[in-house]
Amino acid sequence: MINGKQRRHLKKLVHTMNPTVYIGKGGLTDNTIKEMDNYLNAHELVKVKVQDGCDDNPKLLGNKAAEILDAEFVQAIGRKFSIYRQSPEKIIELPR
Repeated sequence: MINGKQRRHLKKLVHTMNPTVYIGKGGLTDNTIKEMDNYLNAHELVKVKVQDGCDDNPKLLGNKAAEILDAEFVQAIGRKFSIYRQSPEKIIELPR
């Protein structure tokens, strides 16, 4: 579980990122989950864009994806959300 200071740090990092995973009209599929999992393993932080064809709420999708991936939901802004999961290599150094 991340605290407020750590969440704020992650929000600052994700602000400059471009979305790396896109969710289309099919919603949260096995392939999008697999794609997010691979990206989290490599980078610890993923930014996801929900396309206009998808009617699902981005915040709800983000929380559901975080639960499935055993990760932490960071934030949702507009049609984008971000998720964090620490890897054994600890790529991102979080404040205490």
